[in-house]
Amino acid sequence: MATLSACIPSPEQLETSPVKVQTPKGVVTCQLYRQDRVTWDRAIDFPATKMSVPEADNYCRQEGLRRLNR
Repeated sequence: MATLSACIPSPEQLETSPVKVQTPKGVVTCQLYRQDRVTWDRAIDFPATKMSVPEADNYCRQEGLRRLNR
């Protein structure tokens, strides 16, 4: 089993450089992953007084999908 798990990448191995996304409520900094891993995309910084974590994460997933579909 250890041999198999060594072949499976961790999220950290698939990270891109953080990207900033302008939203109506302010800038969200997103940690995106490989293009086929959009479900892992998440916010690492956002205007917490204006939006929730799920809302910020959703902006990041939208950005990941936008990049996937270009």
